Amino acid sequence: MASVGIDKMQLQRLELKYKITEGLALRLRDFVRSYLELDEYGVGKPNLCYPVHSLYLDSDDLRLYWDTINGNKNRFKLRLRYYNEDPDSPVFFEIKRRMNSCIMKQRGGVRRSAVEGLLSGMLPSPEHLISDNPKYLVALQNFCQRMMTLRATPKAHIAYLREAWVSHNDNSVRVTFDREVRCSKEYSADLKVSMQDPVMVFGPEVILEVKFTNRFPLWLEDMIRHFGLNITGAAKYVEGVALVGEERFNQPAYHLPQVVPVPLVEEEPASLPLELMAKFRELQRIS
Repeated sequence: MASVGIDKMQLQRLELKYKITEGLALRLRDFVRSYLELDEYGVGKPNLCYPVHSLYLDSDDLRLYWDTINGNKNRFKLRLRYYNEDPDSPVFFEIKRRMNSCIMKQRGGVRRSAVEGLLSGMLPSPEHLISDNPKYLVALQNFCQRMMTLRATPKAHIAYLREAWVSHNDNSVRVTFDREVRCSKEYSADLKVSMQDPVMVFGPEVILEVKFTNRFPLWLEDMIRHFGLNITGAAKYVEGVALVGEERFNQPAYHLPQVVPVPLVEEEPASLPLELMAKFRELQRIS
C-alpha cells in the first residue's frame, strides 16, 4: 500500500457526489462492475475497500472551512494523505482546488521523515520527495507557500474506507464508494491511523463519487436515472468540523515563521469540451 495513488490521480476533473444507503451501494457495485474494474488496492480486501487517512490543515480562524461554507467558487484545501503507519511509506502533500465546476489537484509524495520539518516551515527541497519528477517539487513548493501564507496548521484527521472502480485502459472515469467516514481533532503530524474520539460524519451513509475527465459515458447517465440518484454536497472535512464544532478547532500546534508571499507556480484549468460541460450541467439538474 506504500505507493497508493502515485500515478493514477486525476489532475483535473468534474465530479458528482451522492449520499446513499449501503443497500443501494451494493446494487450500484453490481452495475458499475460491468463497465469498470476494481482498483488494484481493493483487490482481496474486506468489502473491496482500503483505508484512506487525511490530515487537513487550516488557519486558526478556519478560513478554508469557511470558504466552503460560504460557497466561494474558487477555493482550495490543504491536506496530507497517507494510508498506513509504515515509516517507509510516503505521505502525499495535496492541494485540492475548485475553480467554478472544475476540480484540480496537485500533490507531491514526501518521505515521512520530512513531514515534521515541512509543517514547521522548512523550505521544501528535492531530497524530501520520493520522486525526482519536477512537477512534484512544484506541487510541494506551492503547498508550503499556501500553508505559510495562510499560517495553516493541522486541524482534523479524516479517515474512511474506499472502494474504487476505474476505467479499464485509463483513468478517465472513476467511481468510488466511501464508507465509515470519521473525523477527529488532530493538531500533530504523528500520522497515526488511530483516532481520538472520532465522530461518524455521515452516519451509516455511503458517499458515492462519480469523477470523469474528458467525457461522460452514457452508461453513467443511465445509472443516475435508473437508480434515482440525488446529487448532494459531501465535503468530508467541512461536515466533520461542523459536526464536532468549529469552535473546538482553535489550538495551534506549530508556530510558523513569517514569510513574504511569492507567486505560485501552478496551472490554470484547461478548457473542457463544451459538450462535456453541457452534459455535466444536465446531470446536475436531473440528480
